[in-house]
Amino acid sequence: MAITRGFSGRRKQAERDPRLPPGQYDVGTSWPVLTAEPTARIDAERWSLTIDGLVANPSTWSLKELKALGNDTYRGDIHCVTTWSKLDTSFTGISLDTLLEVAQPLPEARFVVEESTTRYRTNLPLDDVTGGKAWVVWEHEGKPLTREHGGPVRMLVPHLYFWKSAKWISKITLLDHDEPGFWEINGYHHRGDPWQEQRFDGD
Repeated sequence: MAITRGFSGRRKQAERDPRLPPGQYDVGTSWPVLTAEPTARIDAERWSLTIDGLVANPSTWSLKELKALGNDTYRGDIHCVTTWSKLDTSFTGISLDTLLEVAQPLPEARFVVEESTTRYRTNLPLDDVTGGKAWVVWEHEGKPLTREHGGPVRMLVPHLYFWKSAKWISKITLLDHDEPGFWEINGYHHRGDPWQEQRFDGD
């Protein structure tokens, strides 16, 4: 029986990268700039981060003081609710666990609110920013964070959609109750797990 040259049956679909959550695509080497407010202009020498609320030791650090505590590097993926994902990226900063060891959360603390210098706010369960899940970062791929991407310092909570990683972070407040932030008030999910496609309230 003759075989027609070039015929090989149904073409196999390209395998989907298992690191991509449902509904996401790989943005490659680019990093889209998305923000809910004007890009902040912050003097790194005058910037500070405060942890307050339900803590035994409210604390404030300058960028120099944070760097003196050491640094940690996250290597992995980030995911935006607008459906892009950036794979194999790296950020350098300090684990939030290290800062919370200083601030000493009280037993009744269950949630955190991140606040930016722009007054942008987003809420998270405390469990989502402890146990090696969140960082305060000042470098991306070995270079200082640009203003457009939250520099000089931003939050990094990579296992959740990226609106939970507040740019231009200035304060983290621990609470005993959930307090929705900007996007949560406007219909987005309170947690934002990419693997469960928790994009909007009710997902």
